[in-house]
Amino acid sequence: MDIATAKSLGLKRQRPKRVGRGPGSGSGKTSGRGHRGQQSRSGYSRRLWFEGGQMPLYRRLPRRGFNNKNFATRYTIVNVQDLEVFDASAEVDLDKILEIGVTSLETKLLKVLGKGEITKPLTVMAHKFSESAKQKIEAAGGKAIVIEGPASGKVGSEKSGSGKGAADTAESAD
Repeated sequence: MDIATAKSLGLKRQRPKRVGRGPGSGSGKTSGRGHRGQQSRSGYSRRLWFEGGQMPLYRRLPRRGFNNKNFATRYTIVNVQDLEVFDASAEVDLDKILEIGVTSLETKLLKVLGKGEITKPLTVMAHKFSESAKQKIEAAGGKAIVIEGPASGKVGSEKSGSGKGAADTAESAD
């Protein structure tokens, strides 16, 4: 061991290789770049995923197939603890939640989740409730009413079937 290596033990990074310092250094003259060609020129930089003119992998793979993200149902989410801002025995729906500014509109479907506690009896109208949210609202003396929204929340999807509307279905249930 010599003094140079003894001192370098405390360094966090290695010193850069000094190129172009004569033939005795092993990387003089062309500085390890070779004699000619694109890579020997100054300013050369290879773009990411470059394969030397071969058709790159990202272009060889097909861009097709099913993606569930296109068909997922999205909801505007509100937690039970966020409903504490409303007065007792108030009727809460998406419009009133947006009016107060509890959340911002992501979709026109509302889902209530069960994070936090609620102490006031509220009538909450939403398209979906988690089980814990429903239990907490009803334990506080309120009601969790499931409202029918667009068919499963997907844009352009209409429920096809017997041809009965919502009013016809309600009358036939009586």
